[in-house]
Amino acid sequence: MSIDDSLKGSEELISGGIIHSGKSSMSSDTTAGSHSTSFSRLSFEFPTSSPEHQAALKPHRSSDSSFQAIQLRTNLSFRDFSVVRQIGSGDIGRVYLCRLRGAEDEGRLYAMKVVDKDVLALKKKTQRAETERKIMRLLDHPFLPTLFAEFEASHFSCVVMEYCSGGDLHTLRHKQPLKRFSLSSARFYAAEVLVALEYLHMLGIVYRDLKPENVLVRSDGHIMLTDFDLSLCSDAIAAVESPEFSPDPLSSPRAAPGGGGHRSLTPFSCISSRLFRSRKIQTLAGNRLFVAEPVTARSCSFVGTHDYVAPEVASGRSHGNAVDWWALGIFIYEMVYGRTPFAGVNNQATLCNIMKNPLTFPGDALCGASEMHARDLISGLLNKDPNRRFGSKRGAADVKPTRFLRD
Repeated sequence: MSIDDSLKGSEELISGGIIHSGKSSMSSDTTAGSHSTSFSRLSFEFPTSSPEHQAALKPHRSSDSSFQAIQLRTNLSFRDFSVVRQIGSGDIGRVYLCRLRGAEDEGRLYAMKVVDKDVLALKKKTQRAETERKIMRLLDHPFLPTLFAEFEASHFSCVVMEYCSGGDLHTLRHKQPLKRFSLSSARFYAAEVLVALEYLHMLGIVYRDLKPENVLVRSDGHIMLTDFDLSLCSDAIAAVESPEFSPDPLSSPRAAPGGGGHRSLTPFSCISSRLFRSRKIQTLAGNRLFVAEPVTARSCSFVGTHDYVAPEVASGRSHGNAVDWWALGIFIYEMVYGRTPFAGVNNQATLCNIMKNPLTFPGDALCGASEMHARDLISGLLNKDPNRRFGSKRGAADVKPTRFLRD
């Protein structure tokens, strides 16, 4: 039985559509052979409580009435929801817009991701779905999805999360003049994606699927990254640097394109104190810099979206955290110029361009100082050598001080 058949009993099921860009994620599914190691001066300790208990420990959602309405329900199941329409689909499941049944809660809208476990088993993608759910149980951040609830319905696995009424950035970009964002809008979205990546990397998670289609827009205009089935989970790495600490000059903000030469203190209020083994980090002086980056995570899986994959992925070599910083560079380029920099006539040509072609920018008009700062940042992020790529050593701590994000 298909998921569509199982949903036909819903009184409010309406056939829906979604805009697709044709840029679908890919995976060679060699994750079983992936491995990761870590070193740390301070390390994370993830909660071992039940999923139900973890769902209740979401301080960023503590005042959210939609989240509270879910938490008040006991033994939540598919019968507690009425389906409005399908709003998305992906490689491992479909997403439906739903309402929570009940007189007081009938108007609350949610997104429900439904995965057919039998189909996943046939496709040998069960591990990908389990990885996504594992990650979502950990997340508590304003720019990442909150797991409101999860339950089983027959051979379907259901995950309930916030509904983002603003759509995705791919669709939104195509509605802009010349199909590109203004520099101020691009800076806004880039900054929020950067903060979301920083949080994921603090947890030892390499995202590996950043693209506008996976950046949703909430009703308040802020973003939410989605889809974590291609993510690589490694051990978290955390360190606290004193002001006199001298990092590798290749990753220093002073040596980076557009760097301002000043350390940016990175707040980590989004990391619950219960994740740390050491209490020292909870009482850090204001002149300390918290740095966390999964620099030793490694995988040989061929995953991502063709336009966004890093050269090391395109060439079939092993890769790690640096792929996310490459993808951020492509993301900013597309937001500013309305296209990706290495797009070819087909996927194979795109991969060849990524590996061989130099980065170029449109030369049809003079650019101002702000755009030059954007180009400096993009150039640093799109270094084909992952070891010299901006952000690869100290992550967001190197990217935040750049001129484009500080303008």
